[in-house]
Amino acid sequence: MKTVSTKEAPAAIGPYSQGIIVNNLFYSSGQIPLTAEGTLVTGDIKDQTHQVFKNLQAVLKEAGASLETVVKATVFIKDMDEFSAVNEVYAEYFSSHRPARSCVEVSRLPKDVSIEIEVTALVK
Repeated sequence: MKTVSTKEAPAAIGPYSQGIIVNNLFYSSGQIPLTAEGTLVTGDIKDQTHQVFKNLQAVLKEAGASLETVVKATVFIKDMDEFSAVNEVYAEYFSSHRPARSCVEVSRLPKDVSIEIEVTALVK
């Protein structure tokens, strides 16, 4: 196993890593709308989702992967009524490549954010 860490995404806020590579698969920790500097993005759900994807792209790049090699994404949202807005932003990042996905509504996320996304990707 290899631990993945980059300063281009927020540091872990607990006893975990930004991601782990096992064989040719990268498993990301959930990314929330924090900037790399640790500032919480407080805009609407679309702004928050864009920040989450910026973080995912950074950890994927560090792992030698990309959004194009993601095989599975899991989306956690606080309010399923915001699903269509999240889906709209999600489709900007996964337009032609459509990985498997789960989306669940949860009662609470770290730092009381509205969205968290984790991915599994093939490492090039």
